[in-house]
Amino acid sequence: MTTRPELQAQANMLAFSENPYHGRFFVLGMDNTGENAVQIYGVEGRSDHSRNRVLSYDATGRVFTEPADPSKMKDPSLIIYNAMKERDHGYFVVSNGEQTDKVVTFGLGVGEYAGEGLFSYQYEPDVPNFTPRITGICFRRGWPSGKCEGVSFTLAILRKSLWGEACDRHFYTYDHIEPGFGFYISTYTGNGDPLPSFAGEPRLMPIEGDIKAIAKSYWEAMDTANRVALAVKFIPLDGKWSRIYVINQYDKVG
Repeated sequence: MTTRPELQAQANMLAFSENPYHGRFFVLGMDNTGENAVQIYGVEGRSDHSRNRVLSYDATGRVFTEPADPSKMKDPSLIIYNAMKERDHGYFVVSNGEQTDKVVTFGLGVGEYAGEGLFSYQYEPDVPNFTPRITGICFRRGWPSGKCEGVSFTLAILRKSLWGEACDRHFYTYDHIEPGFGFYISTYTGNGDPLPSFAGEPRLMPIEGDIKAIAKSYWEAMDTANRVALAVKFIPLDGKWSRIYVINQYDKVG
């Protein structure tokens, strides 16, 4: 028996809210109107070091992590990075690390594979967790040479293999996602020692309401003890500039 997409997305959202620790996650999809591609990016942290950060953004569409209190920052590697960047109004990247810069610079040209910029990376070297590197790409087909013909979505996860230090590379590409839906991937699937890496295929999730409503729904579904920051980017299919909405743990959410 096939489950209706709406029911599956709702069930996955419930499971999301019951997961105490996602680490970092993103959802790629379309808003209810079908007029905007959407990127949702969430950051969680268990230690004071991991929690000492906020998400900020600038006029170029870049979303980046910064220390909330610079005097308490010990080691910026792996936690300070560009989380979202875009190129030429047509190529939009989100990730959990330094690979954002490489992938957005690599771009998507003739004969290039959407995730080709990731092949110089592996999982993160943080023993014993070996955190996966997760990356998402939204690509406006036909842009900027002509009218946008739709959006293609790629979700990638690079994680430690079961065999030694090898890296397993999983890429999932969707040429179409229905309005009101998105696909989710994260670094972890809960608490543990070591932390359990995300397994299986990306999961169908709901994307409902305007940019603020979407941000609020995912923020409220994150574990209150671990949530750190959340960003939502709207990417209009008509070629207008993207829009960003950010919630940090220090903000008052209305």
